[in-house]
Amino acid sequence: MKEQFTTNTINLKSYNISESDKIILMYSKEKGLIKGIAKGIKKTTSKLGGRMDLLVANKMMLNKGRNLDTICQAEALNTFFNLRNDMNKLFYSLYCAEIIANFGIENDPNSEDIFNLFYNFLENMADSKTKEQIMLCVLRFQLKIMDITGYSIELKNCIKCSSEIRESDDVYFCAEQGGILCKSCAENVSKKIKIHYKIKEFLFTLLKENFNVHTRYDELANEKVCDICIKLMRNYIEYYSPKKFKTTQMIESIR
Repeated sequence: MKEQFTTNTINLKSYNISESDKIILMYSKEKGLIKGIAKGIKKTTSKLGGRMDLLVANKMMLNKGRNLDTICQAEALNTFFNLRNDMNKLFYSLYCAEIIANFGIENDPNSEDIFNLFYNFLENMADSKTKEQIMLCVLRFQLKIMDITGYSIELKNCIKCSSEIRESDDVYFCAEQGGILCKSCAENVSKKIKIHYKIKEFLFTLLKENFNVHTRYDELANEKVCDICIKLMRNYIEYYSPKKFKTTQMIESIR
């Protein structure tokens, strides 16, 4: 008798494997990354239907397989419908789904934290009203997913000498080093970017506050500043990612 299990998941990616079947890559609250085959999903008579669309959260029942699980049933928990009415929301959400796909692992010990973060992100993204709100949502996700997965960015002290960087100091950012550098330490580092102290403070605040906490930057941050920071974090994430990103071109098209 096949082992059967139930778990909450969010669909990240899908792959066609036949005229009627697809493989769905999901992130599970209890088990981290899961690959499941949705048999007959492309048929009009499929009982799974739209629940296998990307960025849909489901309560999923699966049969355990040796290399690939089989999806038996899916009950939609949240379709995050408003994501699909805005290209910015959709493309940024697919980008964040790819971050999880790249950094997530099977039986991830951080699976509950990552699932809750992504679910919270999608809820906030769906409810966002302005471009600034959308971009702030992405920034919060970028910072927090790297923190949970063990690649947290250092934004308070110099990553090399540990000296506190004050408002009057020059600030440099280096992905290879893992965060910010003081002027002295930055002299011997080739791949660095000089950033404004307020950018450092902006990112530090978003990293340390809970995802849903309203900060002063929710009013102060403009589209230009958010764009600079998202690109900075995107380069940081891509440097540490074990896989290349395929959504980069989509993100560039809406910047």
